[in-house]
Amino acid sequence: MASNRSGGKVRNRSLTTKPYLMRAIYEWALDNGLTPQVLIATDRSDVVVPGQYVKDNQIVLNIHPQSVSGLDLGNELFWCSARFSGEPMEITAPVSAVLAIYARENGQGIVFQDDDNGITPPTNTALEPPKAHSKKKSQSKAKTSDTKHATPTHLKLVK
Repeated sequence: MASNRSGGKVRNRSLTTKPYLMRAIYEWALDNGLTPQVLIATDRSDVVVPGQYVKDNQIVLNIHPQSVSGLDLGNELFWCSARFSGEPMEITAPVSAVLAIYARENGQGIVFQDDDNGITPPTNTALEPPKAHSKKKSQSKAKTSDTKHATPTHLKLVK
């Protein structure tokens, strides 16, 4: 059973993979000496961020431990405290408002699809890397035969 920010328990609820992927990319960035950042959609009433840093209904936040305190990458809520122009502020956003998490230095991370887009990845299908366009027939034939029966997916291979 998972807990939420208010200390209550979340029961019998199917959770999205998004918060787990967010935590994984965050840990990966820190383990590699990189600066984790999040991109948050700010066009929702339940998102609390400093308005002067919002551009095109989005804000990028540096969530490195040296930049924020009390970071909580919860299953339903993103929360932290940070200083903006010397003023402390609590940042809150539902996980569904998080659009991406990535490393500032190299841009590697995850851009999330809209939670409400209705797209579901195929089940029981092996994900294949995108086919490389090659002029060599032997390589092209091998890749075609390997992926011939794979179902197309909206997922992207992140290198």
